[in-house]
Amino acid sequence: MRIFVTGASGFIGSVVVPELLDAGHQVVGLARSDASAAALTDTGVEVVRGTIDDIEVLRDASAASDGVIHLAFKGDVAFSGDYQGAADADRRVVDTIGDALAGTDRPFVLASGVIGLPSGRVATELDMPTIDDSPFAIRSATAQAALAFASRGVRSSVVRVSPTVHGEGDYAWVPTLISIARAKGFSGYLGDGPHHWPAVHRLDIARLFRLAVEKAPAGSALHGVAEEAVSLRDIAEVIGRHLDVPMTSMAPEAAPEHFGWLSPFMSLDARVSNTLTRELLDWQPTRPGLLEDLEKGHYFHSRA
Repeated sequence: MRIFVTGASGFIGSVVVPELLDAGHQVVGLARSDASAAALTDTGVEVVRGTIDDIEVLRDASAASDGVIHLAFKGDVAFSGDYQGAADADRRVVDTIGDALAGTDRPFVLASGVIGLPSGRVATELDMPTIDDSPFAIRSATAQAALAFASRGVRSSVVRVSPTVHGEGDYAWVPTLISIARAKGFSGYLGDGPHHWPAVHRLDIARLFRLAVEKAPAGSALHGVAEEAVSLRDIAEVIGRHLDVPMTSMAPEAAPEHFGWLSPFMSLDARVSNTLTRELLDWQPTRPGLLEDLEKGHYFHSRA
């Protein structure tokens, strides 16, 4: 297939692209900079220049493809304080791609998240996220809109991505925790440590995106989760040990000042199953888990 990929040079996209190429697909990647364009060209990707704000570029590239994987998201905008703006931009992209593919039965795979799924129990692929007036619920509404394109002749699916996608080159949640622990002199967690994040290795989720674009049924919600629940207390313990700083329990009210933009996520107790996804697509995560990956040391050796 000729597959158009947004975010093709990003942390996840840069492993999704070779996964697709190795499977014999032709990849067209969106590139917003000369550096990204050159990196994609060097791997054998056809480049389309533009950003996710270039609606006509997205429409034309989607219409000319046999399928689309949308990975790009304005994370820098979101976590600088304008999550609403980033989520609104994402919704415009989804609507544009869906309209371009309507009536073709071609695949459209959207990267979304597991945040917003029911808490207090293990969430499954059959669960629907909460849609409320929270800024973080906007992406859940966008995911539901993508799935709704199945009724308009699009083989749409959503990969609900773990909050922690780990591996070499990670720059998001866990590296932020490490940076905070370095700066503050201790590795913190909240209360008695009842909080958990699902996790997945970037190479495992790359294979899931490839399987989704190849054969996920229309309207499928898929879970990009290898580990159902990793304890934030255990993460804090590994970080403290590698940095040789104490691990410290913190009161929840201290979280905003200590953790910054990551604060709302430190009180999550997200437990998420991948059983239906594995059965539907024969997806078997095989890479190291998050704590094992942390123990390898690359998260600490590559950063000052």
